[in-house]
Amino acid sequence: MSHGSSQSDRPPAHRIAVIVDDGSNPFELGVATELFGLRRPELDRPRYDCTLCAPRPQIHMHGGLFTLSGATGLDAVSAAGTVIVPNRPDPLVAPPPSVLAAIRAAGDRGARLVSFCTGTFTLAAAGVLDGRRATPHWRWADLFTRRHPEVRPEPGVLFVDDGDVCTATGSAAALDLGLHLIRRGPGAEVANAVSRRLVFAAHRDGGQRQFVQPGHVAPPVPYRTRPYPTGVADRRTGHAGLPTTRTRGTSPRSRRLRQWPRDRRESAGRAAPAHRPHTHRLPAPVRAGPAIARSDQPRRWRLSRDGG
Repeated sequence: MSHGSSQSDRPPAHRIAVIVDDGSNPFELGVATELFGLRRPELDRPRYDCTLCAPRPQIHMHGGLFTLSGATGLDAVSAAGTVIVPNRPDPLVAPPPSVLAAIRAAGDRGARLVSFCTGTFTLAAAGVLDGRRATPHWRWADLFTRRHPEVRPEPGVLFVDDGDVCTATGSAAALDLGLHLIRRGPGAEVANAVSRRLVFAAHRDGGQRQFVQPGHVAPPVPYRTRPYPTGVADRRTGHAGLPTTRTRGTSPRSRRLRQWPRDRRESAGRAAPAHRPHTHRLPAPVRAGPAIARSDQPRRWRLSRDGG
C-alpha cells in the first residue's frame, strides 16, 4: 500500500466548535484550544479540527481582560460534531437567543454538547438537559437545582458523561472532561500523550466534594453499591463514583460483630464485665542511667532518674 493511499484511508479530523460569548472565562477557552486546537508533533496526525465561533465580531472576555476578535460566526456550529458552549460569569443572565438556537440545532442533529463550569447553565437554558444528568459547580448547585428542576443533578463528581451531553463541574475539571473525551475518541494512548505534555494527571481520583468550601453544605451523594471509576458518573447506570475510603468499623458486618457478644450476654441474663485496669509489666529497670519505672496507675509511666 502506498503512502498516499494510507493517508487517504485515515479518518478525517473530528470537528469541534467552541462558542465564545461576552463574559467567557479565558481559562476554559484556553483549555479547549489547548486540548483540541493545538498541533502536536508527537502525534502522527491532527485528530481535531477546532474552530472558535461567536455571535458578534468582537467579544469582551470575563473581567474586561481583553477583547477577542477574528472568531467565525455561529454558522460554524452546524458543521461541528462537538460543540463546547460558553460558561457564564453570572448564571442568572440568559445567553443571547442566537447562541441558544445554535445549541438546540446542534443537539437536534445529534452533535455532542459539552460545557465547562457554569456552561451547564447555558445547556440548561437551551433546554437540552431536560431529563438528563449534569453536574453543577458546588458553589451554584442549589441555585441550579432551583432554577432547573427538570435536570437530574450529579453534585459529587468532577464531570458527567451522559453520552451526547457532557458537563464538567469547574474550571480545572474542564481538563478532566477534555482528556476523557480524547480517550473516548482517538483513544487512551493519545490522551496519555496529551496529559504528559500538559503535566497533568490523565485521570484524577475523587469528586468535587473534596473542594467544597468549609461551612458550605454540599448536596448529599448517594452511597456507592458497586465499584465505579472515581470522579465520573457512569452514564449507563447513573451511579456516581465516590472515593473508596470509609471510616474503619462502620460497615454493617463490623457493627454486627460488635453487637454479637452483647446479644449473647443479654440472652444469658449476664451483665457486661466490669472494667479491669490494664497494666503493663516491664523487666527490671537498669540501674545505670535514667530508666522508666512502672507506676501504680494503668497506662501511665513516670521517669526515675536514679534508675530505681
